[in-house]
Amino acid sequence: MLELVGRAQTHTCNGVTRRDFLQVGTLGAVGLGLPQLLAAAEQGHVDADKADRSCIMIFNLGAPSQLDTFDMKPTAAAEVRGPFKPISTRGDFQVSEILPHHANVADKMALIRSCYHTAAAVHDAGWQMLQTGRQFTGGTNYPHAGAVVQYLLGRRNDLPAHVVLPETMGRGGGNLPNGQAGGFLGKAYDPFALMADPSQPNFTVPDLLPPNDLGSVRIDRRLRMRKAVEQHLANFEATENAQRMDDNFAAAYRLMNSPQARAAFDLSQEPTSVRERYGLNRFGQCCLLARRLIEARVRFVTINTFLTVFDEITWDIHGSKPFTSIEGMKNIVAPMYDQAYSALIEDLHQRGMLDTTLVTCLAEFGRTPKVNPAGGRDHWPQCFTVSFAGAGVQGGRAIGASDPQGAVPADRPTTPAEVVASVFHALGLNLSTELIGPGGRPLPLVDFGVREVKELFA
Repeated sequence: MLELVGRAQTHTCNGVTRRDFLQVGTLGAVGLGLPQLLAAAEQGHVDADKADRSCIMIFNLGAPSQLDTFDMKPTAAAEVRGPFKPISTRGDFQVSEILPHHANVADKMALIRSCYHTAAAVHDAGWQMLQTGRQFTGGTNYPHAGAVVQYLLGRRNDLPAHVVLPETMGRGGGNLPNGQAGGFLGKAYDPFALMADPSQPNFTVPDLLPPNDLGSVRIDRRLRMRKAVEQHLANFEATENAQRMDDNFAAAYRLMNSPQARAAFDLSQEPTSVRERYGLNRFGQCCLLARRLIEARVRFVTINTFLTVFDEITWDIHGSKPFTSIEGMKNIVAPMYDQAYSALIEDLHQRGMLDTTLVTCLAEFGRTPKVNPAGGRDHWPQCFTVSFAGAGVQGGRAIGASDPQGAVPADRPTTPAEVVASVFHALGLNLSTELIGPGGRPLPLVDFGVREVKELFA
């Protein structure tokens, strides 16, 4: 949250602390815009021809069953194939009957049916790997792909470079980082988290509004007070931490006073028919808001379909409470997701934005090939499906394949690192670009030898 009256403590180079009058929490560092982009292009970090591209990453928290959505096995035994039938699409693949709207946009999307990972079968391990491309080991917290984009390219205008909707993930059960932070790049590269439900009638963005007891006159007064005090803190202000604080404060202050930012988050500007097409629920309105943010030149938007796997109906279809059943997926989760995703793809296409907007739908793992005794499916990182659309992706195709039970990859095994590399590639980033890693050591965007899934773009 953005705090204009917080009590942040900051250390000088001599170890002395002080209270700052204004504190920025989740906003992230101020970007350098065009100069930063030009520098990145000059240094070979980004393909200038792709610099106009943006990304919407939809994270299907809870993990959809590949066998009941995108990788059906209609000839397998009943306990494997499940209760649903496949339907034809506008692509060269079939999808489940519970996703009828996907069939109409299948010519614009590509599936990778052979994803897998070898980490523990706990949610947050998969969250970390699929959003950062690396496994959390040795205490190293790796940055989200959106944080890397922000670090290399900066923001384009008053809006943040990376936004998470509706808020960052909650608990996953494994007590691990969820992958939705700046990681070793620092908290300055944490995303701007909305922390609000855009489907609510009284929806506002907390960080775009000052506290009720702090009007614009008082904000300006505190700004002047801060400047006056800091004239006497030259020693402190010479430190890197202080400069970062100033950058963060400037970014927050600019965002709060930006008509462009307020307009981008204002869903009331959308016709009722458009809002209804996306679905008048939290996920649907997040997808619509993501489109508005991309239109307003935000580089990267991450949408969480759900916030936690506990006490909420999600893709986590273990079959017994407090988790979801296959019927719950059919009647609640799939219709909501199907409606909003198809609306987003159609809307981007009709507005001429799909060519420059990558839409990728990820998950932490798949589900067990056999239905369990409770009538659900359990965690299964050995094989799952992800999808890509837009930004140079050739739609209408399925890449890779699983075995006859949907249990393991049978063709073109694909790792989380390759998935994240494909995101970077679509956005024009050079995969060999080095970040300043833990301990000041250089670390490439992806590990040596990892490449994008070339079949997505060929």
